[in-house]
Amino acid sequence: MKVFCAFSLLFCLLPVLADDEFSLTGTWSSKSNTVFTGPGFYDPVDELLIEPALPGLSYSFTDDGFFEQAAYQITSNAKNHSCPSAVLIFQHGKFETLSNGSLILTPFAVDSRQLLSMPCSDNGVSVYSRYEQVLVFKSYEVSIDAYHGRYKLQLYQFDGSKMQPLYLAYRPPMMLPTITMNPTDGAHASATGVVAKFRNVRRSLENRARTNAVKKQESHSGLVMASLGMIGCGVILLTIGSVF
Repeated sequence: MKVFCAFSLLFCLLPVLADDEFSLTGTWSSKSNTVFTGPGFYDPVDELLIEPALPGLSYSFTDDGFFEQAAYQITSNAKNHSCPSAVLIFQHGKFETLSNGSLILTPFAVDSRQLLSMPCSDNGVSVYSRYEQVLVFKSYEVSIDAYHGRYKLQLYQFDGSKMQPLYLAYRPPMMLPTITMNPTDGAHASATGVVAKFRNVRRSLENRARTNAVKKQESHSGLVMASLGMIGCGVILLTIGSVF
């Protein structure tokens, strides 16, 4: 009976320990491992989208319902293979998970930006514009990739089709401030308010440069250590039970 109780306690506690490990919280990046959310992708003060070395996709999520998206996509030109188009997209805002498992990402419209480059038709001048797209995912799942040994986020588009997998890069997430950063939104914004908001965003960016986000190497190590700890506790309980 004591043996059964000890192992029951062990297997009941392990899922609880694993909850945080398998949460959405963190910065996730595609296999290219070159695109990450945060100040290295978009500078909201100087309105700059920064081109990564390779195309890729990154999402970040916080515990309190905020998200950030960084995307760098290159599309080939079927008529002229030397004229691919490229787009950089930044969005951030709030997200929610519905009871049916869907994930809804709603951006702050005034902050979202897109940089579109079509070198064979734009005369070398890329188009920089506001961009807003609500993102709807039918479902998602977080697991440990058996091959890479890393936490994997698998998103499913609204029609159920798989997106490219994303891997945990930072936890806590590496993100820009989770506030509306555009200081000129609203016709009645005062000059003082605009300057103050610029200062707040710049100060926040400077603080993010000293981020406490930690790059994940073997992200499942915490779960393994917790499991070993619980196994140790189970062994101790069994030993005590055998003595008495």
